[in-house]
Amino acid sequence: MAFTPHGNGGYRPKPSPAPNQQNNKGQQRPAATNNNNKDQHRINEAIRGVKEVRLVGDNVEMGIYTIQEAMSIAEEQELDLVEISPTAVPPVCKVMDYQKFCYQQKKKAKEAKANSAKMVVKEIRFGPQTDDHDYEFKLRHAKEFLQEGSKVKAYVFFKGRQIVFKDQGLTLLARFANDLENYGKPDSFPPVLEGKRMILMMSPKSGSSKKSDKPAE
Repeated sequence: MAFTPHGNGGYRPKPSPAPNQQNNKGQQRPAATNNNNKDQHRINEAIRGVKEVRLVGDNVEMGIYTIQEAMSIAEEQELDLVEISPTAVPPVCKVMDYQKFCYQQKKKAKEAKANSAKMVVKEIRFGPQTDDHDYEFKLRHAKEFLQEGSKVKAYVFFKGRQIVFKDQGLTLLARFANDLENYGKPDSFPPVLEGKRMILMMSPKSGSSKKSDKPAE
């Protein structure tokens, strides 16, 4: 260990260079770490207890390799070895740029969160024996809601023993979905019965905004 002069004429040990300060000649790019994604994937040296893996990825000859061979292939491409299916036999690993992959995943999650936050849900309530006048009035409102980009939660509410008319409720909501086919589409069908409510969720169709009900001349 080398020593350097100290202030009072004595000597103290000369600190060893940090690993990232040593000569990197002939070494590959620093391996990505998954400190922020430790619950998602194991990558590079973190893939332990595995003798062989099924390797996939761009510019890779897919097949079964030893873990050492797979690591070498990733290093040659200056990319990361990422365990994407740990429960498979053998586990599936992909050669990729893991930092870029994490960035894209975060971006998609952020966009999805922003879109869900913007989505407004408007409710429309029917009775199992709603008359035509009331139905048409609520149908017009539903068209307006869908045109403005809102979701529509239509439901039939059954009071007391009205639950025996659930077939009528199903027929009404089926008619409602059919009358709105140019404006929205059901998230799922048939409607869901939750307690005393039969619910149909409608999402706006792309391109339906500000569509006119008037027939073309």
